[in-house]
Amino acid sequence: MDRFFWFLFVLFLLSSTLSAQNTPPPQLQPRSAEPAKAPSSAAAIPADRQIQLDVQVTDKSGSPVRGLQQQDFTLLDDKRPQNILSFQAVDSTAATASDPPVEVVLVVDAVNASFQAVTYERSELKKFLLQNGGKLALPTSLIVFSDTGTEVQKTSSRDGNALAALYDQYETGLRIVNRSQGFWGAAERFEMSLKTLTSFIEYEKPRPGRKLMVWFSPGWPLLSGPNIELTRKQEQHFFDVIVSASADLRQARITLYSIDPLGLADAGGSRIVYYKEFLKGVTSANRVMPADLSLQVFAVQSGGRVLNSSNDLTTEIANCVSDADAFYVVSFQAARADRANEYHAIAITVDKPGLTARARTGYYAQPYAP
Repeated sequence: MDRFFWFLFVLFLLSSTLSAQNTPPPQLQPRSAEPAKAPSSAAAIPADRQIQLDVQVTDKSGSPVRGLQQQDFTLLDDKRPQNILSFQAVDSTAATASDPPVEVVLVVDAVNASFQAVTYERSELKKFLLQNGGKLALPTSLIVFSDTGTEVQKTSSRDGNALAALYDQYETGLRIVNRSQGFWGAAERFEMSLKTLTSFIEYEKPRPGRKLMVWFSPGWPLLSGPNIELTRKQEQHFFDVIVSASADLRQARITLYSIDPLGLADAGGSRIVYYKEFLKGVTSANRVMPADLSLQVFAVQSGGRVLNSSNDLTTEIANCVSDADAFYVVSFQAARADRANEYHAIAITVDKPGLTARARTGYYAQPYAP
């Protein structure tokens, strides 16, 4: 890309992402839910020094594993073993009043997908909502993201029939950003998508419980590649956005999932794997690229999944929602950082053969008094 046009783009992106940070979250009616009680074993540690993880454990077939105990887990912070402050096993088949609430948020992206792809999304999503006679296992809400006005369902529901009828009322027509082609069209979609994601996260932060946010999209433009250079000021700005989004996703207890509606039409292309080059946490401003802010990267780093190369979107949705069937909630004390926004990688394993644990992959630690 010509450096002059790249410089103009970065100026545009800096101003728009700053505007996004100052934009209030969608004005929605709060959904009722009882606050989750903090485990007593962690009460001695201030809340801002605790890192809480929602951990999925699966066997070789991908099925959730129940019945594990705290001693079955090993938790590492930057490869150093950590004491687990609190531990809770959540099982949907034996739910209790003390279990954290879990909700599903379905986001239909009509900005980054073609009209044909959105039409197919509608069909597959309605199949999911209407199965089992429209009786949903979890409270579910629906968001349709478009450049002509994002439609947000104000209250969650277990009534799939009602949600399907509501979806039919939402318009997902031709995108205005389609009229701005090439580089500047990509810049518009990047800015609009990031602003929308951060707004949703801000809204979810004060609400208790876990949220499985399933985003139907091929993802917004990665806008990264060779010969791209940023100034120090630009690098610092992008780094600040990454740190803020990482912390907000964790504090909101959002597990993010990316489902590519292009399915087999996108299979084999480099675009669906390029994001993997950016999965490692950004440790400093001088290592930032715009692709570090991509949907797929946020999904993996939140403990979620990236699903593509399948035309069966209904099954893909069910695979994401199944994470609520059984999972574990653990916490540990955040490291005391030597500097602000010090990145720490998280690894969690299960000390039993054939099992895989999936959770948030890192956090940004802050200095604090001992």
